[in-house]
Amino acid sequence: MRSLAHFAFAIGAAALIAGCGSQQLPIAAPLSAPPAGQATHPMAPSVKYSVLYSFGGAYDGLYPASQLLNVNGTLYGTTSAGGTNYFGGTVFSITTSGVETVLHKFGSGSDGAAPNGDLADVKGTLYGTTYFGGKHGEGTVFKIKTSGAESVIHSFGGRGDGVYPAAGLIDVNGVLYGTTASSGYTYGTVFAIKRSGTEHTIHTFSGPNDGGDPYAGLINVKGTLYGTTYGGGKTGGGTVFSITPSGTEHVLHSFGGSGDGLKPTAKLVNVNGTLYGTTYYGGTGGGSYGYGVFFSITPSGKERVIHSFGYSDGAYPVAGLINVKGTLYGTTSGGGVNGWGTVFAMKTSGPETVLHSFANASDGALPRAGLLNANGTLYGTTYEGGDSGTGTVFTLTP
Repeated sequence: MRSLAHFAFAIGAAALIAGCGSQQLPIAAPLSAPPAGQATHPMAPSVKYSVLYSFGGAYDGLYPASQLLNVNGTLYGTTSAGGTNYFGGTVFSITTSGVETVLHKFGSGSDGAAPNGDLADVKGTLYGTTYFGGKHGEGTVFKIKTSGAESVIHSFGGRGDGVYPAAGLIDVNGVLYGTTASSGYTYGTVFAIKRSGTEHTIHTFSGPNDGGDPYAGLINVKGTLYGTTYGGGKTGGGTVFSITPSGTEHVLHSFGGSGDGLKPTAKLVNVNGTLYGTTYYGGTGGGSYGYGVFFSITPSGKERVIHSFGYSDGAYPVAGLINVKGTLYGTTSGGGVNGWGTVFAMKTSGPETVLHSFANASDGALPRAGLLNANGTLYGTTYEGGDSGTGTVFTLTP
């Protein structure tokens, strides 16, 4: 039987609204103060932050969980719920001045439902995944024009196929690669798909020793793909792996052990040949399982924990990092001064600086997506908070 975390990591608001919130990847309840023994971490001065848009109007999207994408100055993203079908989700565009347009509402017929992965731009057409929906109800790959014309190019769930894709896609020489969080009752896959829709599995994870439950997308470094798995590995704490486009896979690191990270959900980022990432749990920052870590790993598998989150400086990072001129920026889904998550900056060797602590209410709360850099301004989404409590788009200028 699959774990509860597997079945609902990427369902987003659909499961929450349906009363299945306990099955989601855990996001800790906000605390009124940092846990005992955790020092208050000051925020960086002179940071300009504002909410650009609050989701929640009639037929609008709800609960965004994906990173924004910049296409010719307009930003594109998905929401995991909302639209005509409340549990379907949407694809939307938003201008840098805050004008939002719903381009597509998921959930009718064999269309996808509950998109959570990041979009990919391939020659002006956007490609993405949905966690549910399609012919078998187990997820899709779709394409959509910036005008809003959408079509499903693959439905997961056929024999030997993966199911429940939680992450977005990466384009490598005209072929798209991605992961599924499960492959029936096994531990997930890495797949390749042509833009025409021809799809095949290039690796099926086996759990123990190998990885399991890949919730994160892949990155391409000189023709080799790298990713993380939430489970599997030597201790069950997740892995970092490499895989060739032809399907030769190697586990580079199994998380676990004293002070190490546990349970990564975020894709990696390459900075001058070294990979950097975060784990949802682990580290020495306290809590029952730790509040997560920021780590580096070489392509040969040498891993180092650079920072352990301590709640007041953020906790439980879900999303990947971005590199802006040698500084890495990211979000945490919990922690911070108010307990509702943070935006942080960190050099590749540390230390970490909190740029913003979310406050819920009209501010955002519980960000699950990575950031986008557009001309020195960072754009992001929060899964909750805002005027209706169903998520925001925000801007931050360090």
